[in-house]
Amino acid sequence: MKIVLWGTYDTGKPRVRLLREGLRRNGFELIECHANVWEGIEDKSQISGGHQKLGLLLRWLGCYPLLIWRYCRLPAHDLVLINYPGLLDVLLIRCFAWCRRVPVAWDVFISAYDTVVEDRKMISHRHPLARLLWGVEWLALRAADIIFMDTQTHAKRIETLFHLREDTCGAVWVGAETEKFSPPRNTESNSASHAALQILFYGQFIPLHGIGYIIEAARLLRDAEVDWLLIGKGQEAARIREMLADDPLPRVRWIEWVAYSDLIHNIADADICLGIFGTSEKAASVIPNKVFQIVMAQKPLITRDSAAIRELLDECPPCTYLIPAGDAQALADAIERHITIKRDDREIVCHDGLVDKIDAAAIGTQFRALIDNKGKY
Repeated sequence: MKIVLWGTYDTGKPRVRLLREGLRRNGFELIECHANVWEGIEDKSQISGGHQKLGLLLRWLGCYPLLIWRYCRLPAHDLVLINYPGLLDVLLIRCFAWCRRVPVAWDVFISAYDTVVEDRKMISHRHPLARLLWGVEWLALRAADIIFMDTQTHAKRIETLFHLREDTCGAVWVGAETEKFSPPRNTESNSASHAALQILFYGQFIPLHGIGYIIEAARLLRDAEVDWLLIGKGQEAARIREMLADDPLPRVRWIEWVAYSDLIHNIADADICLGIFGTSEKAASVIPNKVFQIVMAQKPLITRDSAAIRELLDECPPCTYLIPAGDAQALADAIERHITIKRDDREIVCHDGLVDKIDAAAIGTQFRALIDNKGKY
């Protein structure tokens, strides 16, 4: 089967790279018709300054005439796949793909309306821009022949939010890049060189991650032998900085950025890694990149319980602790449980049976099952 990857998809996102590699490993022939307008932009909601926004907008819109011209000259193919972020892409390619009698699949992955309005609350749902965004996304979801999210729970949420028929939206997991997140070989465990428990959080500082609850848990455990490393920046960074300034926590270390290729070393050095703790409906609907990466690295994990996470993991200490959302005390309690388990000083290797279910090949297999189920071929 020949698939065209078309549009302005962001190759800086693991989701995009994993799906692309998964398709190749499953025997799909790929043709890329791509304009890389997102290079160097980690968090699209944090683009600031009139000149930066205008420059990105002009670069983004300006690439489409060439992309469409290139598409019309492509050889025959069986499917057009729009990767994230593809809100405008799917609307623009729809009529051209229709003229060639080719179906369009859209990896929605992150709903722009849900993220900006419902989850991060950057504008009110009554704001005209919010209504416009909802309308554009409503239309885009109906322009594609196949749409999918990252979890079944997230797919159901999108169906509800945009009034889609039941089972319209499918799901393909994010997965993790084996070459970047497999446990390093021939390295000593962090527990062998540190008496204190080493806890790692990394990710964008956004409400979905619930970093404030991590700080509160650190306060509850301020007298325990626990060291905390936070890696990230974003929307909530100022609030977290203020929390730490008001009540300093010497055992909490915060660095804003680590090279993606170096993350595995931070994960390997941790005794336990943290997922997400936000209380929003979106937080209950996703399995974030880092959870898959932590599972691939075979490290213990604490994250919020939800229907989405249960698609991948069950409560299974000392490897998986699923706690109520927005509950700093529950997070502190889980850490204390892990301290007790760690006292036997044995190396904990986790999630061994899941590694082959979340690599690129497995993600490609999920995509094949999705399109077969939709009956487009």
